[in-house]
Amino acid sequence: MGEAAGSIPARSIRWGIGGFNVSPPTFLLIAVGLMDWLVPKDKIYFDLFEQLVDTLREASDLLVILTEDYNDIKNRIHKMEQLEHSGDEITHRIFEHLNRSFITPLEPEEIIRLTSALDDILDYIEGTTLTMRNYAIREADAPMKELAKLIQLCTGELQQAIRGIRTIKDPGSIEQRCIEINRLENLADDVLAHAITDLFKSDDAITIIKYKDIYQMLEMATDKCEDAANVLSDIAIRHS
Repeated sequence: MGEAAGSIPARSIRWGIGGFNVSPPTFLLIAVGLMDWLVPKDKIYFDLFEQLVDTLREASDLLVILTEDYNDIKNRIHKMEQLEHSGDEITHRIFEHLNRSFITPLEPEEIIRLTSALDDILDYIEGTTLTMRNYAIREADAPMKELAKLIQLCTGELQQAIRGIRTIKDPGSIEQRCIEINRLENLADDVLAHAITDLFKSDDAITIIKYKDIYQMLEMATDKCEDAANVLSDIAIRHS
């Protein structure tokens, strides 16, 4: 069958790019090449996030060990300080890389919020152990142990959720982990409320001040876990 008058044979179609006529396959190859250039291949953020959350998880494990077995405090706190310094170095590398990046795999605000929240969790964990030492706490009581375990559980959920954002193949799983962190944070609120209620039954003002500070620092760590979870949830929803 002959082609309609005025029609252009499919094989003769030419697309113009920068003043040059190229065939469709060539054009598509150029387009794909441009997309490869535009879409960031830099996965260093995910590597650094995983390093930071792994350091955080190690710190939370050490916190549980310290509260369960309140011995060898000097060496354990020294180890905690080393973990906090490592976390600071990773945080610095993330922000340093962000300052040099034109295009990022996540929104810059998401990178900033997530990094800051993870760094804050680590700061509160280390700060708690230093406060316990400085206040000459003789042993960790039940609320301290409960809060430490809740922090450990939160960091475990964060660890898995952060590994999930590298590819975001299963945003639903990330969202479920964020919901679990929210539940754990609510439990920490309850532990804090009951602990302070019981604490104020004491007539020892100094003990009240010391223990209240420690309880609140531990609970703040779970608040920061929730902050990190909120960022991860936003990322999962945006990619669902």
